[in-house]
Amino acid sequence: MKKVLLLLADGFEAVEASVFTDVLGWNKWEGDGSTEVVTVGLRNKLTCTWNFTVIPEKTIDDIELDEFDALAIPGGFEEAGFYKDAFSTPFLNVIHHFNANQKPIASICVASLALGKSGILANKKATTYNHPTSKRIGQLKDFGAIVQNDLIVQDGNIITSSNPVTAFDVAFLLLEKLTSKKNTEHVKDLMGF
Repeated sequence: MKKVLLLLADGFEAVEASVFTDVLGWNKWEGDGSTEVVTVGLRNKLTCTWNFTVIPEKTIDDIELDEFDALAIPGGFEEAGFYKDAFSTPFLNVIHHFNANQKPIASICVASLALGKSGILANKKATTYNHPTSKRIGQLKDFGAIVQNDLIVQDGNIITSSNPVTAFDVAFLLLEKLTSKKNTEHVKDLMGF
């Protein structure tokens, strides 16, 4: 069984988290059965962007990072406090662990800024929320990333993306990294993609 740590910061965007639980959940029941998602936060109750309350299955203190095969991180909103958690030492330590072990790390939208803050994107190709009105691309450059003008960027074990619309594609890419292209196409077909 491939265990995926879905790391949730307070202020995360629910839709960006749910694609991972959905795609990997469909795989568990309808695909090759090999994936399991565990939702993890810094505390035992989180508030999404726009006040949706979520109780993660575990807190960071309850888990052994070595038990997990991949890391998935949804983005969120500064106004909802996302960066307070996402830029915190315990959160960044989880990112370091997965990168040090070269395990897949999938981030959606501004979650790549947490990867940047951790230092793992220095001299790596990456992207983040890229709307012309946003300052996020500039922040990613400041973290040393080689910013790409693409919806989704893969560099080694790391996947970054540019906005919420990429969420399903990022989840499918992670599934492909954990299983196979053939299995991923099967799950996509079952889900109507």
